[in-house]
Amino acid sequence: MSSAAITRPTTEPEWVLPSRGRVGMFSLIGAEAAIFTIFVVAYIFYIGKSLSGPTPKDVLELPIFATVCLLSSSLTIHLAVSALRNAKVKLFVAWWFVTIALGTIFLIETGREWHHLIYDEGLTVSTNLFGTTYYSLVGLHAFHVTVGLILLALGLIFALLGKVKPEHSERAEVFSLYWHFVDAVWVIVFTVVYVVGR
Repeated sequence: MSSAAITRPTTEPEWVLPSRGRVGMFSLIGAEAAIFTIFVVAYIFYIGKSLSGPTPKDVLELPIFATVCLLSSSLTIHLAVSALRNAKVKLFVAWWFVTIALGTIFLIETGREWHHLIYDEGLTVSTNLFGTTYYSLVGLHAFHVTVGLILLALGLIFALLGKVKPEHSERAEVFSLYWHFVDAVWVIVFTVVYVVGR
């Protein structure tokens, strides 16, 4: 019997380039996270440094309903993407629409809060440091929700026109990463503004 070593062919997994969409979205999220970090740090730095009122504890109320709506939209967009992946386009449309509705409710509630703060409490962006940092941080987040809702609405229009197919599920999933990011940022904003900063 031969004493020669038996060599077994090794099969190394072939390296595949990551999805361009995912790389692009993670890059966008990284850049946006840096921007939000700056605004959050500024808000924390200026807590209690306003020379005049009103202060956060005087005027802010916990936006529980709006928060529940926005955080629930992370679940609904996940269900929408899962439905599309499983070729259930009608279910995708339904969950996608619910996501839009929940995001819209969040924006409406933010608008109602701002209306109350401006007209009932006299807090504007130029009232004091609190007003400046509050509207800057919460406004930045509301802007991102608005952009997300516009893109969600475009996706819904394409779906209703029959242009969204199961093979587009990765694109929907890539966009859902943005929406999950917006929701995660709200958890931080909510904690800093409405819990810690009061």
